[in-house]
Amino acid sequence: MDVEILARLQFAITIMFHYIYPPLSIGLGLILVIVEGTYIWTRNPLYMQAAKFWTKIFALTFAIGVATGIVMEFEFGTNWSSYSRYVGDVFGSALAAEGVFAFFLESGFLAILLFGWNKVGPWVHFFSTLMVCLGAHFSAIWIVVANSWMQTPAGFHIVGEGMNARAEIIDFWAMVFNPSSMQRLAHVVGGAWMAGAFLVISISGWYLLKKRYLEFAKSSLKVGLTVALIALISQAITGHLSGRVVAEHQPAKLAAMEGLYHTQKGAPLTIIGYIDRENEAFHGIEIPYLLSYLVNEDFYGEIKGLDQFPKADWPNVSLVFQTYHLMLYMWVLSLLTVIAAIHSWRKGRLFENKGLLRILVLSVIFPQIANQVGWIAAETGRYPWIVQGLLRISQGLSKTVSANQVLGSLIMFSVLYFILFILFIYLLHEKIKSGPFEKEDAAPYHHLQAYVKEN
Repeated sequence: MDVEILARLQFAITIMFHYIYPPLSIGLGLILVIVEGTYIWTRNPLYMQAAKFWTKIFALTFAIGVATGIVMEFEFGTNWSSYSRYVGDVFGSALAAEGVFAFFLESGFLAILLFGWNKVGPWVHFFSTLMVCLGAHFSAIWIVVANSWMQTPAGFHIVGEGMNARAEIIDFWAMVFNPSSMQRLAHVVGGAWMAGAFLVISISGWYLLKKRYLEFAKSSLKVGLTVALIALISQAITGHLSGRVVAEHQPAKLAAMEGLYHTQKGAPLTIIGYIDRENEAFHGIEIPYLLSYLVNEDFYGEIKGLDQFPKADWPNVSLVFQTYHLMLYMWVLSLLTVIAAIHSWRKGRLFENKGLLRILVLSVIFPQIANQVGWIAAETGRYPWIVQGLLRISQGLSKTVSANQVLGSLIMFSVLYFILFILFIYLLHEKIKSGPFEKEDAAPYHHLQAYVKEN
């Protein structure tokens, strides 16, 4: 196989596997802040037990997320050294900022979060939880900034020529606040909140289905549904804002997302269908004029089609179209699930509705699918550019790495990640099966209970 295809496949597999875990950590970090804050506000020990249980789940996702994230940084040097040399000044500064401002903050307070329950006061522990949550979010900030710069580069100039050319920062804050960074950051964080919230919803629904730990499950489900609903609403807003940025700065990507081969005024919004690559057409259901209105606030506004760009610069239209729309379908399915659960709960029927509870258990995969295919659409929509308009993917490859070397490491990491995933599922299952109340919790929180009595 071609070394470029293998290198792209390897990076896709490693980052997609890694991307299972950081969104869970970010979303669960927010859940921890809410449930532990609720305990401090209400002094209800049930919420403290919830905080302890979800902390165990958070620790598991955090550990595997860190381990799998390291591999990607090595790939920049092995498979993509030409890219690393070209953008090292930009990309390296963002990654360094993540280490300084995010990872150290998160890891610095992590020990208190995990082991400080009976060793520090409630307010100190809550502050540590808050710092870990902020650290996880700060990590997302710098990663998204680095990736967004690749989508909409700004705040730089090119020094050198030919093989010695490289991007150099001339305005750090222009690089950070590049045209797409803030909209994409808000959208990514919303997706992470959904991932964490639906994990809580899924586990809580399983306990309710099995008639176990009912009060714990009800309190956790309430928090999960609330966070999920807020995140879903925010995703609709930030997704729209991101789409307008794509229309302005990456019109070929928007055309691929909507299967729009020909420039037109009053462009329709595609709902469901397929791409006819041979005849360069979309077949399916669409809403007339709506795409033009969403982008231009004008029903007759012009939207550029793929015919405005050389075919050599076209992405894989069918792949971009289908992954983008699958992301939208997962959002709709998630929203309907949350609305149905809230409505059934208010009517007093949720806890006896086994069918809906089973859907809640399965709903953990909805945001995971949305996050994965959303990433695929965003990244493959930029093809053939690794840095939009500046550096092609083929130019970013290492010059000395061979196809056999990439294939060997691809097979090795695929096997390793499969084992890690099985281990993750096994450990997660064991923690869920053991439940929130363990033997050592028979007379829990002596330190905290004493604190409550004193205050």
